[in-house]
Amino acid sequence: MTQPVALITGCSSGIGRALATEFQQAGYRVWATARKAEDLAALEAAGFTAIALDVNNPAELAQLVARLDEAESGLDVLINNAGYGAMGPLLDGGAEAMRRQFETNVFALVGVTRACFAHLRRNKGLVVNIGSVSSVLVTPFAGAYCASKAAVHALSDALRMELAPFAIDVMEVQPGAIASSFGANASREAEQLLDEGSPWWPIREGIRARARASQDNPTPASHFARNLLAAVQSNKPPRLLRIGNGSRALPLLAMLPKALLERVLKKRFGLDRTL
Repeated sequence: MTQPVALITGCSSGIGRALATEFQQAGYRVWATARKAEDLAALEAAGFTAIALDVNNPAELAQLVARLDEAESGLDVLINNAGYGAMGPLLDGGAEAMRRQFETNVFALVGVTRACFAHLRRNKGLVVNIGSVSSVLVTPFAGAYCASKAAVHALSDALRMELAPFAIDVMEVQPGAIASSFGANASREAEQLLDEGSPWWPIREGIRARARASQDNPTPASHFARNLLAAVQSNKPPRLLRIGNGSRALPLLAMLPKALLERVLKKRFGLDRTL
């Protein structure tokens, strides 16, 4: 049998690295992308086909596709994993912070999938989009991130229907809390926005708490990767897959009456007082 091929973006650490390892151990030839030279060296040493890719860089994406054209006859699985969480008050970050968030989490996802379309079509492949339960449960101080993942949810549904005539399937994954560098990166994003001149400065600890929330009792990334691989290899991959701590409970919380939910969230993040 021909060895299946998987392309996974954002493999420097956390979910992406765990997925690359799990798929490799399952017999896939894994193309693993990252941005930094040291991460690429580590991926190459681990036996992956390591590719330099900033998903927002059209030239690097074109180079990736050119290498795929040379080395592979098709693509069985594309996992759009690259992304980050912009944290902080929406009005502090403004439109520019939202634009950067959507460039990476939304526009690049469409760009990578479009670039890989011909390879996916040849192998009747599967597109896996890593979304978030934050697409369902919107929280304060993560508005841009929640909006970007809500867009991933909508685009996944649209792509599933549009790619059906080409026998390409689409799975959306909504992780809960997964052990990774996401929380540290989100905290760094939040700290860059935190400023004494912000109207939200007095409740800055609420902002920091939201940035750290993804690492509250997290599920190991290896557990996440094993479950996702099992879903990919099932006879009928699910349209929507939820894995990790909170991935089932938080969407249920979102079903509370809106006024009650907002009261709970405002108290949790220090927004229940007048400034």
